[in-house]
Amino acid sequence: MAEGRDATSDTTSTATGDVLVVEDDREINELVCAYAEIAGFGFRSALNGFDAVEAVKRRHPALIVLDLMLPDIDGFEVCRRVKAEAEASGRPIPVIIILSALDGEKSRQMGRTCGAVDYLTKPFDPDRLMEVISKHARG
Repeated sequence: MAEGRDATSDTTSTATGDVLVVEDDREINELVCAYAEIAGFGFRSALNGFDAVEAVKRRHPALIVLDLMLPDIDGFEVCRRVKAEAEASGRPIPVIIILSALDGEKSRQMGRTCGAVDYLTKPFDPDRLMEVISKHARG
């Protein structure tokens, strides 16, 4: 990932809203950001959960692509904090798509419980990811 592209960095959105990519693996983060851009969305990225929560407070995204296994707080906690922050501020809750190597039913259920609307597993199909991002970000 290019320097300066972490949570505070973004591109101009050409669609309904922007996408926040929360992924600690820089290569995957960069790849998902590129797919968001190809789908016509502005994007920002965060490499950990705390940066993700702060990024949401600074500039509310339309959609979050969220890894679960982050180095500080897990994706489930990020999901809960983002949802609570949106509710407290009166802003719409961003659409949350989980993109994780965790493939068990328990993880999927926990994702639904914390507010995720979709769950994709790694390795992922880029076309499917773009389809899901476009579907949820454009309503």
